[in-house]
Amino acid sequence: MNHSLFVETLLTWGMPRLRDLPWRNTRDPWAVLVSEVMAQQTQVSRVIPKYLAFMREYPTPTACADAPLANLLTLWSGLGYPRRCKNLHDAARAMVQSHHGEVPRNLDELLALPGVGPYTARAVLAFAAAQDVAVVDTNVARVLARVTNQPLTARASQDLADHVLPRGQSWEWNQVLMDFGAQVCTARRPQCGECPIRTHCAWNAECSGETPADGIAHASNDPARSSALTSRPQARFEGSDRQARGLLMKTLAERGVKQQDVARVMNLNGDTRRAGRLLESLVNDGLVVVRDGWCRLP
Repeated sequence: MNHSLFVETLLTWGMPRLRDLPWRNTRDPWAVLVSEVMAQQTQVSRVIPKYLAFMREYPTPTACADAPLANLLTLWSGLGYPRRCKNLHDAARAMVQSHHGEVPRNLDELLALPGVGPYTARAVLAFAAAQDVAVVDTNVARVLARVTNQPLTARASQDLADHVLPRGQSWEWNQVLMDFGAQVCTARRPQCGECPIRTHCAWNAECSGETPADGIAHASNDPARSSALTSRPQARFEGSDRQARGLLMKTLAERGVKQQDVARVMNLNGDTRRAGRLLESLVNDGLVVVRDGWCRLP
């Protein structure tokens, strides 16, 4: 792969096509951090209204840290994975305690914040400070595996992303690469026939002439399927523990729930043992408190 041509071609194609997302119009590191935490495993269309509401209510780490967790969880309701909300609250408190209420500007300090992993930390540096840092989310990992036609470890994906990063264009490149993976080089229906970098893609070259241009027929040979950091099919949501926990959290965002009613609220058909186990997990996560027979947000 000619790295410079790969980068130049994708940037030229992608910059005019970048999605207009509200967090792309700011360089505020707190706003960037909030958007990245919210967008984890969640569709952008669901994130946008919650992000805008959250930033109106909690425009700074200090405002977030000072708010009761129950208020944040109520606003968060509907986004799923409420543990992310608690991590963000804990991170805001850590910023107030150790960073004068500011988001840290170096990788190690960001990684030390609750719930902040390698991708999120690098995203803050790249998108808020325009530092020359490559970010690797599931979309980027998938693109890199396909372009090289090799399953990649997490380390190999990061090393390759670091290598191809165009210096001085970190913000632009990372945004374009993520959008490309989200909209063209997708997990299930890659649009190989419309791909602007198909002549630079080793996977496309191997499959060329053997399959339709939509890429569906050669999905079984997809190197991204066995790469680290790429998304995996989730377990069935209907009837899952995650759904049951979510039903309780959604109800608690509106009112308290008697402990004896938890199984009903979770729609578990009277399975009180399972309800008790799931309630205990929410309590252990710091997302629910039980007092005097009532369950409430903390």
